Amino acid sequence: MAPYEALYGRQYRSSVGWFLLGEARLLGTDLVQNALDKVKLIQDHLRTAQSRQKSYADRKYVGDPSQILDFSTVYFDGDLNYDVEPMAILGRQVRKLRSNDIASVKVQWRGQPVEEVT
Repeated sequence: MAPYEALYGRQYRSSVGWFLLGEARLLGTDLVQNALDKVKLIQDHLRTAQSRQKSYADRKYVGDPSQILDFSTVYFDGDLNYDVEPMAILGRQVRKLRSNDIASVKVQWRGQPVEEVT
């Protein structure tokens, strides 16, 4: 008697024995083809769900024209890297946070108007 039978009083049912005797088993290429078909079905379902979620997100998206970069103020070097250099410090402020002093500096960057200082 197997330990499982002795403990629970019945035979152990593994997933290996869940087919009926007259049922044909999948072997070799049939098993691989069946798995590939299921993978394709799952991929189709995922693609459909992703498309649905994207269409919902696209309907909610509203473009912000302030986020568009004006290329007339952008300067590139020979490697097409974007170089930004500070031109002037327009303001300085020190804030006290508990025991720390935090300095903030307003900088005007080259190619940016005064309204866009950071």
